[in-house]
Amino acid sequence: MSNMHLKDLGGKLQQEPIRKGFGKGLLAAGQLDKNVVAACADLTDSTQMSLFKKEFPDRFIEVGVAEQNLVTVGAGLAAIGKVPFVSSYAAFSPGRNWEQIRTTICLNERAVKIVGSHAGVSVGPDGATHQMLEDIALMRVLPNMVVIAPCDSIEAEKATLAMAKDKRPNYLRLAREATPVITTPKTPFEIGKAYVFDQGEDVTLIATGTMTYEALAAAEALFKDGIDAEVVHVPTIKPLDVETILKSVRKTGAVVTAEEGQIAGGLGGAIAELLSEEHPTPLKRIGMKDHFGESGAPVELMAHFGLDAKHIRLAAHAVIDKK
Repeated sequence: MSNMHLKDLGGKLQQEPIRKGFGKGLLAAGQLDKNVVAACADLTDSTQMSLFKKEFPDRFIEVGVAEQNLVTVGAGLAAIGKVPFVSSYAAFSPGRNWEQIRTTICLNERAVKIVGSHAGVSVGPDGATHQMLEDIALMRVLPNMVVIAPCDSIEAEKATLAMAKDKRPNYLRLAREATPVITTPKTPFEIGKAYVFDQGEDVTLIATGTMTYEALAAAEALFKDGIDAEVVHVPTIKPLDVETILKSVRKTGAVVTAEEGQIAGGLGGAIAELLSEEHPTPLKRIGMKDHFGESGAPVELMAHFGLDAKHIRLAAHAVIDKK
């Protein structure tokens, strides 16, 4: 897809929590494959696993507040041929059970689908303990793990269906709040692919998850500044779509990355590693800069920590000056 200008999406954008797309996708995956099973750590409504639980109660396991048990049960189910989805808040899974994910799932190459909901500072009033910002880095470093952060509820539904067919361990990152729906049922999605949402010549804006909308909004603002920005949406942070990213960067010669998480080890880290080895390029990273979140309204927190279109625009100007 190209040239997805926000003004062309028509009027006020529909908003829906990304996690709702996961709930719909899991139900659909369960309808397509009887081997799809689900387990949750006492957060069934919050993670939107309730749709699956209602239709397939005999294929659902409530493990309670026991996240380490959650993923080891998932590993066991995968070992006997099931397709297990396990969900909790990202602060607890992978936050509390990373070692069990590493040892029982990744080391044994079990195709467990780990769903971390309520990630990022946009969780809002729950505060720093529940605003998981380190999960992309934690999961990206694990051998065999696929890391996915969809940009809206429609893409989350597609990602869930794709994960059900994937033979590797997967991590799906979901946001809590309603966010703009910027894709359509026809927008392509494939695990391992990045997509150019808006073509440009002057700077590449590389974004994932909730920040792709902010990157598109920044591109609109930059256009008014006389800057032609290219927006590359990266729903799969691992494995990275090196070809699509390098093609864009070689064209523009300047890069801004944007993610709702720590820039250390996250998408920005992945892009910095790629460019330093393959195509050294001026780079600015938008994300949490070695800081925990705080309690507050989601919109206020995103602005406070510089995770919005305004700050992406400023970073684009700064990085272009380095060309």
